[in-house]
Amino acid sequence: MKHVIIRRPGGYERLELVTSPDPSPGPGEVVVKTASIGVNYADCVVRMGLYSSAKRYVGWPITPGFEASGTIVAVGEGVTELAVGDAVLAVSRFGAYTTHLRVPVSWVRRVPSQLSLLQAGAFPTVHLTAWYALTECAHLRKGARVLIHSAAGGVGSAAVQLAKARGAQVTGVVGNTHKVERVLELGADFVIDKRREALWERARGIAPDGWDVVLDPNGTETLAQSYRHLAPTGRLVVYGAHTMLPRGGSGRPNLLKLAWDYFRMPRFNPLSMVDRCRGVVGFNLSYLFDRTELFVEGFDELDGLLAAGRLSPPQVTSYPLDQVAEAHRALESGETVGKLTLVP
Repeated sequence: MKHVIIRRPGGYERLELVTSPDPSPGPGEVVVKTASIGVNYADCVVRMGLYSSAKRYVGWPITPGFEASGTIVAVGEGVTELAVGDAVLAVSRFGAYTTHLRVPVSWVRRVPSQLSLLQAGAFPTVHLTAWYALTECAHLRKGARVLIHSAAGGVGSAAVQLAKARGAQVTGVVGNTHKVERVLELGADFVIDKRREALWERARGIAPDGWDVVLDPNGTETLAQSYRHLAPTGRLVVYGAHTMLPRGGSGRPNLLKLAWDYFRMPRFNPLSMVDRCRGVVGFNLSYLFDRTELFVEGFDELDGLLAAGRLSPPQVTSYPLDQVAEAHRALESGETVGKLTLVP
């Protein structure tokens, strides 16, 4: 098999494509010959050496990647629900940047008929992230006013559709004008273009009484104001800190900027939250892989929305596996729309 490894943290030059023996499945495992591998911003953070769960669960060297689609080529002892030849999508706690992915069968599902294999590789991580944010963290209700930062990205695109499917009023925030039309196509009621208008002035105009839910992966740039603009009983859901990290260049983090942004990170006072009746919830999907029931529940709902036509397949741009550095560079530029995948 061929797979990407990172021997130590750094820029794009740390992404190496190497050859190793094909894996064999253990009991309860399958091996998937990958057709499409999702690229997520978390993979870039892993490469930079800043992803805590990567250090906890794997260390160096590491093969990044949380998701893939493909065809099962081997099954381990005790696997009866899937067979060789089945087209599947899979999640993985790292390791997906490979031509042959070995994973527990509980992390694998058949590809829904509404998705191509290419789209399926871009589907699991962002949709499960959006589902968990809105379902488990925000407890989203019909009619809620929802503000979604980075609404044209992978998680943002999924969240816009899921929130609309739950009957929410959805406003997406984008940083580039060419992304506005895409977010409207996904069903957003309003789109705020930060390049052309003042974000929080427009946000107050749309929801003068505050927001019931804000999804914010940005970090220092917007967190304080996202919290400040919550309505009573509102919830801020945090699942990243992207603006603290580099855009372009060598792909290496600026440690001085990182330290300064960390120093400026808002601290949320529990007594203030009680007094203002607001909440802040943070999560990282990589710590939830032992919660198989959440995986099943989330995908059951997502499959139903796909079948009902209320969730559209992801918009995908693909790169060959040996151009993984170009994929990371494109994702970190902030110019992409939808999801990127690697194709072996």
